[in-house]
Amino acid sequence: MKTLTRRAALAGGAAAALGTLASCGVTGGAQAPGQVVSTRPDFGDAAPHPWSGRRPSDHPVHGIDVARYQDPLDWRRAQQAGVSFAFIKATEGADNVDAAFREHWNGAGAAGVPRGAYHFYYFCAPAADQARNFIRMVPRIPGDLPPVLDLEWNPFSPTCTWRPPAATVRSEVQIWLDMVERHFGQSPVIYTAIDFWETNELWRLGDYDFWLRSVAADPSERYANARWVFWQYSSTGLVPGARGEIDLNAFAGSRAEWARWLAARRI
Repeated sequence: MKTLTRRAALAGGAAAALGTLASCGVTGGAQAPGQVVSTRPDFGDAAPHPWSGRRPSDHPVHGIDVARYQDPLDWRRAQQAGVSFAFIKATEGADNVDAAFREHWNGAGAAGVPRGAYHFYYFCAPAADQARNFIRMVPRIPGDLPPVLDLEWNPFSPTCTWRPPAATVRSEVQIWLDMVERHFGQSPVIYTAIDFWETNELWRLGDYDFWLRSVAADPSERYANARWVFWQYSSTGLVPGARGEIDLNAFAGSRAEWARWLAARRI
């Protein structure tokens, strides 16, 4: 299958700075399914960081990521507060399914929040089995965000703390990426943290959209050679419609660039 690659989505100088953007307009006001939120986010933070240099608030497009640890959300209220996208945990390893996936998935969809599913990678199971687990769980619905692969070490896992060599990590991960791209018709986004990025030289994976965690500085200050599209800047966010703390994320570009990225990268 010929998919729309990230480089094929480049459109103009501003898009080139972001790395992967292409195509449509921005809407304002209330969001119907498939539209784009244009209001500036009304979020708080239980443990705000004293940002210097470029701040998350310099980016106009923000979203959240959720898993079973979050209570059910009032997605409509969250959308009205400026949640422009949501990444929702679907699976982990070869057979684990997130117990709250369906509830979060359906809630975001009903509120018109652009949504994507993510898989938490497990280093003690074959990549192909993990890809099949994700494909079984996540519906292929036109208009949804591309799939996401969450890559990070998990030293607290009760069953697998193995850290394979970097070359092994990349070769196995590539199996997952290729299988999932063939199924969904879009290349996955890769989420990671600073230590994993550096240890495994993830930039060697090639032309992927990266979603980077950096809670104390802009990703450009923490990730060498990084071309990022999403930035996870807090795990202590406070969002109307969500009870308790929640992860906050920013998109790299303007609202117009967000609309172009959506048009190019939706399933």
